[in-house]
Amino acid sequence: MDGQTKTLDLARKRICVTGSGGFLGSFVVDHLRQAGATDLILPRKNDFDLTTADAIDRLFRESRPEVLFHLAAVVGGIGANQENPGQFFYENAVMGIQLIEYARRYAVQKTIVVGTICAYPKFAPVPFREETLWDGYPEETNAPYGIAKKALLVQCQAYRQQYGMNAVYLLPVNLYGPRDNFDLHSSHVIPALIRKAIEAKGLSQMVCWGDGSPTREFLYVEDCAEALVLAAQRYAGAEPVNLGSGEEISIRALVEIVNEMVGYSGEVVWDATRPNGQPRRKLDTSRAERSFGFRARTGLRDGLRRTIEWYLQRQGTAIPA
Repeated sequence: MDGQTKTLDLARKRICVTGSGGFLGSFVVDHLRQAGATDLILPRKNDFDLTTADAIDRLFRESRPEVLFHLAAVVGGIGANQENPGQFFYENAVMGIQLIEYARRYAVQKTIVVGTICAYPKFAPVPFREETLWDGYPEETNAPYGIAKKALLVQCQAYRQQYGMNAVYLLPVNLYGPRDNFDLHSSHVIPALIRKAIEAKGLSQMVCWGDGSPTREFLYVEDCAEALVLAAQRYAGAEPVNLGSGEEISIRALVEIVNEMVGYSGEVVWDATRPNGQPRRKLDTSRAERSFGFRARTGLRDGLRRTIEWYLQRQGTAIPA
């Protein structure tokens, strides 16, 4: 299989996970523990500001990790990207560049860097193949974020070439699931739609951004966490790897499913003054299966139900029968 090496025994490694308190990071920690890992370093922002070199140096000096998962990021939906392009570019770029540099300086054995689907060109041929990453400019609303994260791919490959660094770069599609961010000001599409639909129950209409025509592919967060751990164990290639489910759905169809699941039956009003974002997103996920045996297990409806149940439990209510 492409880029595959002898399986890395994570149970015997000292592992640092940046962003461990976040949405994806919390599930990666769960999966690492399931894989037998016990020596985990889980830095928090209050203790280590990863945008500063001094904090990163202190983190590596104190903990001496053998494996690094870089998951920390400043993220948000279309609105958050539009409001904070400079912050999203700077903080994501400076965090990643410095972390990878200090992983090199401290001779970390393996570094796993998580990129973003926002790095792909706006009009990339569908399904997105890793070879097309550089064939155009990303969709404008999230280009600063996407380009900052894509720079880390260049760094991983350059460090591999010059220093022999074992750094791998993975590209998850849109994630969703329990523990997601449901703040309407900064959330991604699925948690935003779930919250909107629940709060619209009993009202005559629900407003959604754009015209509903764009398509997206979604990956359940626990599937993504499994993929990252598999890549840490089995993948050592220089090439980026897509992580996705292979299911493409329009935003309009997604709204219909969410509304059906939460029991909202009112009118959906599409606000065409709001941006649609990238026209289509669907990944070719064959490299992940070929390189480290990953295939998503969770279908969209099943994942949505679990996500809605988690959110409603947090609100003290139950999902409709």
